[in-house]
Amino acid sequence: MPFLDHLEELRWRVLWSILALILCSIISFGLVYYFQALEILIAPIRDAYNDPSLQLIFLSPADPFFVTLRLAIYGGVIFSFPILVYHIWSFLSPALEKDERRAILPALYLGLLLFMGGVCLAYFAALPVTLEFFKAFLSASLEGSLEINATLGFIVKMLIAFGAVFELPIVILALSLMGVVTPQFLRSKRRHAIVLITVLASFITPGDAITLTVMMMLPLIVLYEFGIFLSVGVYRRKAKKEEEYERNLKPPDGSVGTE
Repeated sequence: MPFLDHLEELRWRVLWSILALILCSIISFGLVYYFQALEILIAPIRDAYNDPSLQLIFLSPADPFFVTLRLAIYGGVIFSFPILVYHIWSFLSPALEKDERRAILPALYLGLLLFMGGVCLAYFAALPVTLEFFKAFLSASLEGSLEINATLGFIVKMLIAFGAVFELPIVILALSLMGVVTPQFLRSKRRHAIVLITVLASFITPGDAITLTVMMMLPLIVLYEFGIFLSVGVYRRKAKKEEEYERNLKPPDGSVGTE
């Protein structure tokens, strides 16, 4: 395909992706508004403060609308993810080899599952413990009000942070496909990886040592080992492909030059 035709295809792919994102965000706006998604997000805060009637304050008349709009965009990205993957894949797949296509497409959807798994772990386990940790620093001389933008920003950032770090196996898979890392390299750097995971977990999950270990370190170590497993599969396919290539180059027995 000529270069200008590639640009034309890319333009239409981007336009369809934006249209899908807008449409899914509109649908998500209705779901967020009518099903009170904000109530779900602030439920851990009410549990942490033992106040079922706890209400968040807002400082501008437009804050409730923009908070709902922000949640709708987050939902729109999630709902439109399969469509976005389809258009990205349709544009890039002709340039990939058969083995790469087999590996990358499942990896994209596996990445979504891992991201959602990290978000669920943050919401049901890490977030309540983190709120309890911060609550321990309250004193009689302090009286606070939870503002909706700051509070929602804290919750969403924590959920996204957990979802992002759970993409570790996908990052390792991509680096293995590009030949940047090997299973041997990943195994030799296992101790360094554990140290980095510990430092990362200490920033994402404040709290005591037990919470730090259970909530973040152990899942990340398991994901790192899973990434090594994926890397082994990539290099086994590469080795098999090289063997087949060398076998095809070898002249058949009895042909000229083999005797």
